[in-house]
Amino acid sequence: MDTDALVLVAGGGGFIGGHLVAALRRRGFSRVRAVDVKPAGGWYQRFDDVENLELDLQGIDACRRAVDGAAEVFNLAADMGGMGFIETHKADCMLSVLINTHLLLAARDAGVRRYLFASSACVYNAERQSSADVTALREEDAYPALPEDGYGWEKLFGERMCRHFHEDYGLEVRVPRLHNVYGPHGTWDGGREKAPAAICRKVIDADLSGSGTIEIWGDGEQTRSFTYVDDTVEGLFRLMESDVREPINLGSSQLISINRLVDLAEENAGVRLERSHRLDAPLGVRGRNSDNTRIRALLGWEPSTSIEAGLVPTYEWIRGEMLASGRYARAAAAG
Repeated sequence: MDTDALVLVAGGGGFIGGHLVAALRRRGFSRVRAVDVKPAGGWYQRFDDVENLELDLQGIDACRRAVDGAAEVFNLAADMGGMGFIETHKADCMLSVLINTHLLLAARDAGVRRYLFASSACVYNAERQSSADVTALREEDAYPALPEDGYGWEKLFGERMCRHFHEDYGLEVRVPRLHNVYGPHGTWDGGREKAPAAICRKVIDADLSGSGTIEIWGDGEQTRSFTYVDDTVEGLFRLMESDVREPINLGSSQLISINRLVDLAEENAGVRLERSHRLDAPLGVRGRNSDNTRIRALLGWEPSTSIEAGLVPTYEWIRGEMLASGRYARAAAAG
């Protein structure tokens, strides 16, 4: 990637987008454009030396403005969240198809050099994810298609769009399937947060409030692999600079149960909590893990940050945000 060329980060005000913009700056990219639909005050990270635009990328005119002059496009923009959001906002999630469709059209017409579409592990066939002791998912396991309803279908359709834009128009495309990304500077409350942030918030709240209890969605034996955001950003760079056009897993291969995730958050807090299980909560698939055979073979690399290591800065950042909120004045005063 040319550090003097204009790089567009669509969804730059979001969690992963903010970390990607920060990494571009650290790596010496002098022309970075970050675009997000959220008002600037709601961006997770925002930098004054970056061209920051508030645009709704569901519209073609906004997409043409966003890609104007750009050599590389990272499309991270989507209406999404954790399982509690995507299971109750299927139509909203599917409307993100407009973002990728219009950005692809605009990128094609503007002569963009490379275009990355952030897909998701939610594209995988649900029948292969019915056991907590799941076999790690290979890229070919997305077919025959039975993805997460709503969000997963939108991502799978987006992957096919990228494939055909390469075949028909020669656009260089990159398609990482992201697996449960977590870390600091992300959503931790409000309904869109994912499991690591939600668990940290609940444990911190129980500790600071003195309630001593935590509610866990499901029986807690459902399993996932969680990918630290720094590994995700590194993988985005490596993939963008490769010649890999087919979808590829970008996720940790460390499988962990939700109950074990609670254990780790409790260890960070130095507490043990009484647990209750909400069995009627949105859960998604029973188990999901990333098979990293292909990314190791093609990129010579895979995410390596363990959930034990990555949860520490995540927990500490969320705790700082919660203390700064003013809801726990007594705890903040006590240090």
